[in-house]
Amino acid sequence: MKTTKSFILVVGLTAIIWISGRRAVNAGSVGTTAATTQGTASLKGKVKFEGSVPKTAPINMAADPSCAKQHPSPVLNQEVLTDANGALQNVIVFIAEGLGDRQVDPPSQPAVIEQKGCMYVTHTLALQATQALEVVNHDPTTHNVHVMPTNNREWNKSEPPGTKVNEAFPREEIAIPVKCNVHPWMRSYVAVFKHPYFVVTGKDGNFDLSNLPPGTYTVKAWHEKLGTATQRITVGANESKAVDFVFKSQSGS
Repeated sequence: MKTTKSFILVVGLTAIIWISGRRAVNAGSVGTTAATTQGTASLKGKVKFEGSVPKTAPINMAADPSCAKQHPSPVLNQEVLTDANGALQNVIVFIAEGLGDRQVDPPSQPAVIEQKGCMYVTHTLALQATQALEVVNHDPTTHNVHVMPTNNREWNKSEPPGTKVNEAFPREEIAIPVKCNVHPWMRSYVAVFKHPYFVVTGKDGNFDLSNLPPGTYTVKAWHEKLGTATQRITVGANESKAVDFVFKSQSGS
């Protein structure tokens, strides 16, 4: 009888430990359990520019003939890019507040910036903290990648033709200037987030923040020249809401 009671006690304790362990695992799957049981939400919209688009002068690449000869037509500054309807490109739209302490692992694939025609492609990039950043030199000339953060480590690496530079940023920062000291017209921006809820607008100015847990969020739109716009919005489970941002020309632009 004593042996039987001991056996039952051991089985009971094992079950309690197993259940506690499962609860701990589920609690650590941040956002996944809540999203699955409650349904996900999405925020979709457009970023537009109103007013007179700042004039852009052609970039002078004469200092490096290998760069200049790749462009039969003039290359214009990329600071403010819009289409005929005012759709604004290279705007980073992201969740700034409302996610709490949710943790989401970064993608295993690197985010990539290419150097083509002595320009950065893309001009504005966003990635998660600790996600690999890969900078690829497709040009027949040497570049260097000079990253100038304030919340991460600064680095400056030479990059001969046909080579790659790989780095990562451990901390969130919006946004980090990137330049080439060899070709001073080459500039880009990299934004680093601790979560995956961000997007960079393309030529149509549209954005889609999907698979959000239901909640109330502060949503921001950041542009290198035009600053930051902010909206506060609540979105429910299985709900999609429209959120549009409008930037206007600033005095002196």
